[in-house]
Amino acid sequence: MADTGAGGGQHAVIRCGREHLETIRGIYNHEIVHTTSLYEYEPRSVETMAAWWAAKQAADLPVLGIEAEPGVLAGFASWGPFRPFPAYGHTVEHSVYVDSRFRGRGAGRALLVALIDEARRRDLHVMVGVIDATNSASIGLHRRLGFTHSGTVREAGFKFGRWLDVEYWQLLLSRPA
Repeated sequence: MADTGAGGGQHAVIRCGREHLETIRGIYNHEIVHTTSLYEYEPRSVETMAAWWAAKQAADLPVLGIEAEPGVLAGFASWGPFRPFPAYGHTVEHSVYVDSRFRGRGAGRALLVALIDEARRRDLHVMVGVIDATNSASIGLHRRLGFTHSGTVREAGFKFGRWLDVEYWQLLLSRPA
């Protein structure tokens, strides 16, 4: 993948390998423990992440990363099926996570742009982001890249002693062949 200039610096967008799995797990677990970016309660184990990786590889789903500097993964992005039924085959639900130490430098934007480019190459039709309604940074990023708000589910999750609303943001890509 090419370098993507963002936030005043260069970020190398790469295809992640198994060697990135522990860093990805660390990013996920920070979000689980400290934020409402993931509606999970328990940090992910090594075994859980190994199964996640194996499923991504078996389904040929992208796991893109971004390096803050060579060999230092600052974030990652991927997608999975939106719903597990054949008619949804051209729609994916994506995720972008940036290590809290590297936020505000354009890494999230570079990852999401690379993921959109990959979706277009694979002839997908719709990308869906499911975002906690209080995550203004993610909502703003999606809006700036052309995603539109397509719905809110009130009190969809419960974490940190409160009910959480989730918003759906979608991007229509070209129509599949």
